[in-house]
Amino acid sequence: MIHTSEYCAVGHPDRTCDYVASFILDRYLERDPHARVALEVQLKDCFCTLSGEVTSRYRFTGSELAELCREAIRRIGYTDEYLARWGEGNVISGSGVEVTTHISHQSEDIAQGVNREGWGDQGIFWGLAVDDPARGNMPKDYWLARKIAQELCERRFGGLDVKTLVTVEDGKAAECFVAIPILPECEEAATGTVRNFVQSILGGECRVTVNGTGRYVKHGSIGDCGTTGRKLVADFYGGNSKIGGGSPWGKDPSKADVTLNVLARVKALEYMRDNRLDEVRCAISCCIGRPEIRVSFFDAADNLLETHVEADPPSHVIERLGLRLPGYAQACAEGLFGNE
Repeated sequence: MIHTSEYCAVGHPDRTCDYVASFILDRYLERDPHARVALEVQLKDCFCTLSGEVTSRYRFTGSELAELCREAIRRIGYTDEYLARWGEGNVISGSGVEVTTHISHQSEDIAQGVNREGWGDQGIFWGLAVDDPARGNMPKDYWLARKIAQELCERRFGGLDVKTLVTVEDGKAAECFVAIPILPECEEAATGTVRNFVQSILGGECRVTVNGTGRYVKHGSIGDCGTTGRKLVADFYGGNSKIGGGSPWGKDPSKADVTLNVLARVKALEYMRDNRLDEVRCAISCCIGRPEIRVSFFDAADNLLETHVEADPPSHVIERLGLRLPGYAQACAEGLFGNE
């Protein structure tokens, strides 16, 4: 069996946008746990656009929202000091980002369905559980890709915009690609350090490639445009599971994109443990404005094990999972699943 997964650290521009949206959602939930928030962020060079819908008892001004965007980017590590190290034209600092905001209220058509205890969107959501407690019950290739990316950032072997891709063959790591910004004057030494560190995790027999083009200096939104919700496979289970279309970042729990993805993971874990299975997938679907959800379970071979309909009101599910509390930015940085 061959499985491959990639992971992107929050310094990657797409995931920076996910983090910014989640950071702002946290600030709303601190002030109004029942705020209805759906935010999208785009970041290119030093220009950030924040768009979406917010209905809340608390209202941030446009200038306050702009400063929250800048603060979130600084918290990732894109500071004035970081900019000075890498040089103008190679990276951004949060302090220098110009922000444009386009925020309206939640549509009345959607709100009426949420008000009567229905979900705020329709969609399909997948949860996966693998019987591997040492790796957070996550697929090995995904767990390794995430571990390497996060540790490379924490240890500051290079820049913050890190992507990793790990292939596991018959349970053993066979190949790994790493993209990590490296200053030209340290290229040879740093590349060797990164390669040795990765092989210390994956084993000396694993083939490791660092920066396939041979040079990687421009990074973050200078090298690539970032947009929320564009790294769903990296957010969930890598190349090991089907996924729905909804991003979990920047949306309050009534939208279902975070709540039913989390519920699908919880139900997959419970079903796997209760039935002593090696691997379980849980699929959940819902209709906007209605409380019912269809829950289906599948084994590793994609055989249907069980399907049924539940009608627990969304507010009960949200409270049970604790999703009205701030903590979305931290989950975005650390990984939504496998840290339960």
